[in-house]
Amino acid sequence: MAFDMELFLSGVLTGSHTTRQRHLRQAKTIQAAIADRWQRDNPWTWQRKHLAWFLNRHLNHDTESTRYYYLLTMQLLTYRLGKPWQFNR
Repeated sequence: MAFDMELFLSGVLTGSHTTRQRHLRQAKTIQAAIADRWQRDNPWTWQRKHLAWFLNRHLNHDTESTRYYYLLTMQLLTYRLGKPWQFNR
């Protein structure tokens, strides 16, 4: 059974409908990339290195603004996980 990212983020998603949908879409993209690379689709099993890889390797050819919006989503994910992880743009 696939992990429900919408349910996972439901308590921390705020803002307009469009913003919430963007965060959810990006979180699912992050989830799919990490699952493809490390076979970990459940955020509770992620380590900081998984998100750092996504930001630094998976998005390395994207624009600065795209990286920024993904960074915001990653901050939501780490907040929901209760982790003190910080990531640099």
